[in-house]
Amino acid sequence: MSEQILEQLIKKISKLPGLGPRSSRRAVLHLLKDREKLFLPLIQDMTEVADKIKKCIECGNLDQKDICGICSNSSRNNSLVCVVETVADLWALERSNVYNGKYHILGGVLSAIDGINPEQLSIASLERRLEVQKYTEVIIAISATLDGQTTAHYIAERLEKFNIKVTRLAHGVPIGGELDFLDDGTIAQALKARNIL
Repeated sequence: MSEQILEQLIKKISKLPGLGPRSSRRAVLHLLKDREKLFLPLIQDMTEVADKIKKCIECGNLDQKDICGICSNSSRNNSLVCVVETVADLWALERSNVYNGKYHILGGVLSAIDGINPEQLSIASLERRLEVQKYTEVIIAISATLDGQTTAHYIAERLEKFNIKVTRLAHGVPIGGELDFLDDGTIAQALKARNIL
């Protein structure tokens, strides 16, 4: 019986990104080795997060309040909105300490293979925000995959009626990147998006 519930836990943990059955087994055994210091506090934290964290009604970020700290921060630039795929993307942009506007989380990208269509993304709520708030620019910060590019073009077309500046993050050679190690698509994009020095 105990093996059955252990396997059940290992199976559930193995569904998390970056974890397979072996790493999940190691994690569970490590947690059980020190229940008082690791396992029980983790259970308590997970329960608290499940109970208290909600989706921001404005942008889709995660916070304890209905309107997240970014959306309610009056010192942020209210004329810019940056469209991202996920909360993880929002957090990545925040870590850069460069962008000071608002965000809008789509919840993914359009994908015919995965059956994700515009109605499953928060594109309509982005349009509602643009009707209410006078943004001067929408920055599309979506991955440079084929699905990401398709989504970016689709959003840009949908936003044409607002007569608003729509920009996209530059793509190309990363800082510290060597041309020999880059894929053809990245090199092609870098050539197209080149700047005058």
